[in-house]
Amino acid sequence: MTQGFDLVASLARGVDGRSGAWNFIQDFAAHWVRGLEDGDGWAEADLLAAEQRLGVQLPTALCEAYLLFGRRQDLTSNHDVLLDPAELYVDDAREALVFRHENQEAASWGVLLDSLQDDDPAVFMRLDLADKSAERWEPWLEHLSLCFVEIVLSESVLQADEELCDFLNTDDDSIELLEKNAVRLPFPAYPAGEENGSRWFLGQDVLLREDAGVAILARGRTTADLDRVRDLIPGDWLRGNR
Repeated sequence: MTQGFDLVASLARGVDGRSGAWNFIQDFAAHWVRGLEDGDGWAEADLLAAEQRLGVQLPTALCEAYLLFGRRQDLTSNHDVLLDPAELYVDDAREALVFRHENQEAASWGVLLDSLQDDDPAVFMRLDLADKSAERWEPWLEHLSLCFVEIVLSESVLQADEELCDFLNTDDDSIELLEKNAVRLPFPAYPAGEENGSRWFLGQDVLLREDAGVAILARGRTTADLDRVRDLIPGDWLRGNR
């Protein structure tokens, strides 16, 4: 619980559907970043122009996210990049509508064209490989609204404020201490279908993402919160070695 915001309970509702996801993002922004305001989203005219340019109908969940907070780069594009409506595109193989790029364009996220009619379709990810014939759209998350929750959480631990964020290469002891000192958040491990994926945890006012036993990313609401988690999970933290 953080000043009236129960992140765990709100996230549990957020993974159940679109309305819960948007409510979670609004509450998370208000308590951890900066509250949403008028003008943080794109106009309907921008989305209609994108549909006319592309010749496809955008999924309802994508439109709702763009209308609500699509212009808020601090929520969507600190590291990876949410494309503007004018930048949305269909991939060369005409398999997917692409809406997000990895920050060095090593990967893309999209919705398969044959699921655009769904209100909240699944999201797929494709790596940019040297052998283009080996590139495949692989399952990422079951719903687009769930993907936007993940985007907001991930961009918060990858924000530009280095005083609030840190990174740790993990070992077995680190993972054990993480699981002992933080609460596993009710968000599915991903990419979907993989045995070892990314998991989310909450310490005392510290948000943590554990990536397949390889790394922990942390974001505290204050520098004191971040220092606390470094003490609880000691190691070679990138910005605050202990």
